[in-house]
Amino acid sequence: MQALIRRANKQDLGSLRAFLSRANLGTDGLTDETIDYFLLLENEEGTLKGSLGMEAFTEFGLLRSLVVTPGQAEKEIFVLFDQMVQLAKEKGMKGLFLATNKSVALPFFELMGFQRVDREDIPSEFYQSEHIRHVLNVDNSIFLKFSL
Repeated sequence: MQALIRRANKQDLGSLRAFLSRANLGTDGLTDETIDYFLLLENEEGTLKGSLGMEAFTEFGLLRSLVVTPGQAEKEIFVLFDQMVQLAKEKGMKGLFLATNKSVALPFFELMGFQRVDREDIPSEFYQSEHIRHVLNVDNSIFLKFSL
């Protein structure tokens, strides 16, 4: 089955919010203005099978909303990340960060080129993010950075 990755648009807001909600992820910050910082993974019929979003700051992006339905190939997830890197470069960013509390995901992210960083190394402007403030309250959260 051929998968398609494309940038989300305003018409995708409802279906993306529903998709993220079904995965028990928040949709705060998903607006008409931020939707073009989200990528969608769809099957040939146009059914949403995955997403990856970025909260944009001056020089850095914070990855969020990574969701894929069971059965998606690892290759498709790699391509999703690769396309997000291209989007970040297009937007003039210097790096991408992500936060996770799932240590089992670390080998995957490290394979993608992310490196662990201390909380003190995340950009100060990230503290404006509701998402980051929430993550900072989770004891076992881990931050990773990908330099562009």
